[in-house]
Amino acid sequence: MVTPRRDSGKDRPSLKDARILVVEARYYEDIADELLRGATAAIAAAQAEAEVVTVPGALEIPQAVAILVEAAAREARPYDAVVALGCVIRGETGHYDIVAGESARALMDLSVLLRLPLGNGILTVETEAQAQARARVSEMNKGGGAAEAALAVLALKRAKAAERPDRTIGFTPRRTAETQE
Repeated sequence: MVTPRRDSGKDRPSLKDARILVVEARYYEDIADELLRGATAAIAAAQAEAEVVTVPGALEIPQAVAILVEAAAREARPYDAVVALGCVIRGETGHYDIVAGESARALMDLSVLLRLPLGNGILTVETEAQAQARARVSEMNKGGGAAEAALAVLALKRAKAAERPDRTIGFTPRRTAETQE
């Protein structure tokens, strides 16, 4: 079996002042506990601050992220990154495909639209045993992996902002003689 290469985080800029929103779905509580344990340990190791919010299931995670990110920005206390944690186990109906696909799509849409680093730790598995193995900190630690992914993208975002503080990321219209008048 091939072992994935992991970012050790040793070359990252300090994330000591980072506010990380963790939204966890508690549908499978024992799995959620392990995912959260891994995520909060990774965030603590980066010396960042975690704020944990609980929702019933995976489909509610993107909604909660959108609401909470907007509220935090209004209060001038924006989140620097988000970690989504949950579990979807295939059942006898097509509901699994809807929940797994739509939650992932909505989270990616939010992340790209808001340029918000986001670690997706929503497990999509066939069995509870697979979920347990992926969630356990002592095994695959997917909660920790999701937090580390969000932190890595946040570090990238901060590094790029520091390189060119006079420029924004995104589309900048080209000036023409007509627009300069």
